[in-house]
Amino acid sequence: MIVGFVMVSNKPSSFIDLRYQADERPPPSLTFGLGVQLAVLCLGGIVLTPSIVIRAANGSGAYIAWAVFAAVVISGITTVIQAYRWGRIGAGYVLCMGTSGAFIAVSITAINQGGPAMLATLVVISSLFQFALAARLALFRRIFTPTVSGTVIMLIPVTIMPIIYNELSNVPEGTSSSVSVTCASVTIVVILGIALKSTGIWRFWAPVMGVLAGTLLAVWYGIYDTESVAAAAWFGIPKIEWPGFDLSFEKEFWLLLPAFILVTMVGAIETIGDAVAIQRVSWRHPRAMDYRSVQGAVGADGLGNLLSGLAGTVPNTTYSSSVSVVELTGVASRYVGVVVGVTFLALALIPKVLALVLAIPGPVVAAYLTVILSMLFVLGMKVAVQGSPDYRRGLIAGVAFWIGFGFQNEKIFPEFFSQFAGGIFQNGMTAGGLTAILLTLVLEGAQRNRHRLEIDFELSSLPGIREFLHQFAVRRRWNPATIERLEAVSEEALVSLLEREEEKGVRRRLLLVASQKEGEAVLEFAVGASSEENFQDRIELLDQRDTGTGLEREMSLRILQHLASSIHHQQYYDIDILTLRVKLAEPGSKTKAAAS
Repeated sequence: MIVGFVMVSNKPSSFIDLRYQADERPPPSLTFGLGVQLAVLCLGGIVLTPSIVIRAANGSGAYIAWAVFAAVVISGITTVIQAYRWGRIGAGYVLCMGTSGAFIAVSITAINQGGPAMLATLVVISSLFQFALAARLALFRRIFTPTVSGTVIMLIPVTIMPIIYNELSNVPEGTSSSVSVTCASVTIVVILGIALKSTGIWRFWAPVMGVLAGTLLAVWYGIYDTESVAAAAWFGIPKIEWPGFDLSFEKEFWLLLPAFILVTMVGAIETIGDAVAIQRVSWRHPRAMDYRSVQGAVGADGLGNLLSGLAGTVPNTTYSSSVSVVELTGVASRYVGVVVGVTFLALALIPKVLALVLAIPGPVVAAYLTVILSMLFVLGMKVAVQGSPDYRRGLIAGVAFWIGFGFQNEKIFPEFFSQFAGGIFQNGMTAGGLTAILLTLVLEGAQRNRHRLEIDFELSSLPGIREFLHQFAVRRRWNPATIERLEAVSEEALVSLLEREEEKGVRRRLLLVASQKEGEAVLEFAVGASSEENFQDRIELLDQRDTGTGLEREMSLRILQHLASSIHHQQYYDIDILTLRVKLAEPGSKTKAAAS
């Protein structure tokens, strides 16, 4: 799930034990078997989410069938694209796509207030923001922080659970309440029992086994809709129930748009986390993070949302179970992702299979989603506090969550805010998410120790960079050894960046940002992307190379490796960001940079 933008040390990591890494082709039988297994593992969530949304909004059965069919098809298409990049769209890894539970609450509200056509319009427009985020991911890294995304994730169950609990009573008329209690209890007990007691890959089958147990009990009690399953065809597609678009753009649309955009951004951050995690487990030899692959994953997510809007179904996102399955099986081949996507497409053409899932009674679905959303809430807490944040970020998460909770339950001055800005704060995710973003911007603005220099990206700019860093250090009363170390680091960083230039004669600008954090100087060099090479990967190879002929060419990197406590190179399609952390020199110490 979401891990945000992470700092990576320049120290070597241990090798990962993989049977097949991302670019290798396993035997066809293994590829097919694992792909089908992963597809079956994800199918329930893909089918149940649009079903829950439309049933809660009192939609027709025909629309449910169409929305589920479209969701499965779109999940198949985007899963294949994630495995094989289509231009700048796609991660190039096994990332299963499926309908997003984060959109349940806002989608139900959209259908209730404006019908399926309004939902389609909102999804299409909000997907454009996801494309913008993918294209300019580097610009948003300080706004959509783990604190913001974690807070919104925690608020998703807060907004959804009241709707989910209504499913507990969604049974045929005349059914005893004890039947609902029994089916829901058995479902949740089986899920928790397997999840808590089992290990390995069986743990990921816990939700499926729990739903299966609850469904079999529902069949015993006669509340499982066997008639709809029997009536479903074995092959074919459902009647097209395309809702069209609502282009009236009335008040309800503008009130819901911020919530859709916010949830879309959170979904993108979730995809960022999955794209980062899948890279870490897909190669035997650890590699520096490729943020172009992350951008591609977000772009594929945006494409899935756009197609979902055009089809009139619930948006999708990446499923983090992909990462866990790769870790467990040791098979990271992207060919598995292709099989998963093709399997989705095949299952979409078998209405009988989809009908089996759609007929699952409300109490079983409610129990299943209770566990899933509980895990989502815990995930949000982990994301919000990841990296041991200081009290400021903890304060942001806490205040934003409870503000969102209060607005969702209409406990914060409802007589005023129910009408303020058209009632935009009635949605807890919107209120809490906007609060977290606002407080994060205030925190960023309060950090006045960040200084910037924009200068031509060429070697002749070195004196200007040295003077900038000298003044930065003098203001903090750092000793001469620290100043000398910063100047040496900046020189070697500039030389290394210039060595990567492929388009000679192209005029570029360099943005240098200097700050102090946790007793270290932080230097951030940002320049237009120009090379496929990554500094972290090159440093990883330094000690493995023959030092006879390549020593002089790699000297700058060796000096950086010696002087910087960490080197973090983020490569995007439009910009490279090289972040160096430099420990402050002890009083009276001398740097070895001059000798180097």
